Formats: sequence, C-alpha cells, structure tokens
Amino acid sequence: MSEIFDERRRGLEEEYFRRKDKESLDRLREALRDEARARGEHATTMECPRCTGKLHEDTYDDVRISRCDTCSGIWLDAGDLEHIIEQENAVGRWFHAFWPGRTK
Repeated sequence: MSEIFDERRRGLEEEYFRRKDKESLDRLREALRDEARARGEHATTMECPRCTGKLHEDTYDDVRISRCDTCSGIWLDAGDLEHIIEQENAVGRWFHAFWPGRTK
C-alpha cells in the first residue's frame, strides 16, 4: 500500500516541478521579448510549432499574438484567449481581424 502512495507522491512532485519549469521559461521568454522590444528589434524570432515558419508578433486589444508568416497560424500565450473573449461581445470580430473574408 505504501508503494502506491510513494508513486503518487513522486507523480505529484514531478508535475509540480514541470509546472514550475514552465512558469520559469514563460517568464524568461517574456523578459527576452521585453528586452528586444526595448532595443527596437522585432519582437520574436521564434519558429512556428506547426510548420517551423517564422513567427511575427501582432497586437490585438493589448494582447501579443504570434502569427506564422508561412501557414498563418496564430499562437497565444497562456490566458490570452480568455482575456480576448472576456473583452469581446462577439468572438467573430477577433477572427475577422486575422482572417478577413473567412467569417460571416
């Protein structure tokens, strides 16, 4: 029985440290973006996770959105979509801003 508890404890510890690592990486990426922006450089040189195209940063309602120049994919940071939806009465306006002609 104690083996089950030990495995559960180890699993919880691993999840905790994965979450802490992700938070640290997110803070580091944000700091690097802020530094690049302060130097007047383009905001990002990240690759698209879908097609490895180059991501460029757009801004929509104070939310930074990474957009792929190859596949037109849109990538948001954690919590950004919820923030956009809270500010919008109609989500269609947001989609129309990035994909004109594809929404009603």
